[in-house]
Amino acid sequence: MRALIQRVKQAQVHVDGALIGSCDAGLLVLVCAMDGDTDDLPAKLAAKVSKLRIFKDEDGRMNRSINDIGGSALVISQFTLAADTRSGNRPGFSAAARPDVGERLYEKFAAELGALVPVQTGQFGADMAVSLVNDGPVTIWMDTDA
Repeated sequence: MRALIQRVKQAQVHVDGALIGSCDAGLLVLVCAMDGDTDDLPAKLAAKVSKLRIFKDEDGRMNRSINDIGGSALVISQFTLAADTRSGNRPGFSAAARPDVGERLYEKFAAELGALVPVQTGQFGADMAVSLVNDGPVTIWMDTDA
């Protein structure tokens, strides 16, 4: 699985103009299931995300996790994280999991992370409008096969 994690002051997602998910101080997690990903990966990725020490401590160092600050997360499915841009100008997405597998793994990741921190989600496969106030900015790339 692949995730792009952003430390945020707040984030929200709208579908058809309606707010469907939001978080205050915490993480915006864009997540993509990749072809060949297995059912054990969402739990591993969720555990890693929940323990990622990217929030400032009292000395201003990135030394605290989302758990440490009592933060929440907004989890959004984003198959475009699987983009292959090595050839030509149009990205290819064949490395992404099939939609049925992608949805299952995305929902499992959101549930696993939700067991560790408060989580709200976007809507799989929907045209979403995501807005955020990036804190830092701090943006981290994670790949479970790396």
